[in-house]
Amino acid sequence: MTFKFIITSSLRKQLDKLFRKDRILALTVRKKIIQIMSLDGVAIQHFKNLAGSLKDYKRVHVGGFVLTFKIEKDTVIFDKLRHHDKAYRR
Repeated sequence: MTFKFIITSSLRKQLDKLFRKDRILALTVRKKIIQIMSLDGVAIQHFKNLAGSLKDYKRVHVGGFVLTFKIEKDTVIFDKLRHHDKAYRR
């Protein structure tokens, strides 16, 4: 199954700003999004589920940052990119 994807407006703004300040990290995040989108429904389940109020989300580490996303039917919604120390707060 192929997935559609949505990047939230807040993440899009953050990536635009990051592209100006740290182009390498921004390109690494972009590669990770492309990698996630190339996976099928079974393979995408290997990403770790979060707990508590973030239980609908999965996470992947990109350098010292955590990219959170969730899967709704056939759509992957990329939500936030936060530093590891602050990533698990709502």
